[in-house]
Amino acid sequence: MPRITCTRLLAWDAAHRIPRHESKCAALHGHRYTAEITCAAEALDDRGRVIDFGVVKERVGKFIDERWDHTAILMKGDPDPVAQAVAASNAEKGRPVYWLDGPPSAELLAAELGRVAGELLASSGVTVVKIRLWETPNAYADWEP
Repeated sequence: MPRITCTRLLAWDAAHRIPRHESKCAALHGHRYTAEITCAAEALDDRGRVIDFGVVKERVGKFIDERWDHTAILMKGDPDPVAQAVAASNAEKGRPVYWLDGPPSAELLAAELGRVAGELLASSGVTVVKIRLWETPNAYADWEP
């Protein structure tokens, strides 16, 4: 039986830095991220869909909007004084900082989004089979479970 998938794009703006990076990415900077979230199901629903694209936007988009959009995504324990100042400033303004267990590279962000999207969409009967996370218009990382 052929596998049918569908993909929803979601985009947001966020700052990050990569501790110990060899060049510019060691400094705090921002990106316009775009994620392609690809889902698969055992069978199409009664409307001929893997999942309604709006459900992906509602659930995963809400997570992105609340935790990643217009904030900083940083590594736990980042000793950089600028990163710490951003975290304090965001807290004062009611904006979270999203702390990752490792450096917030495109690869680790794709893996984190894959984990989160899988949890958020599990009750819809779909499996998240791929995340493609665009960090820039010409660079992306792929995650597959």
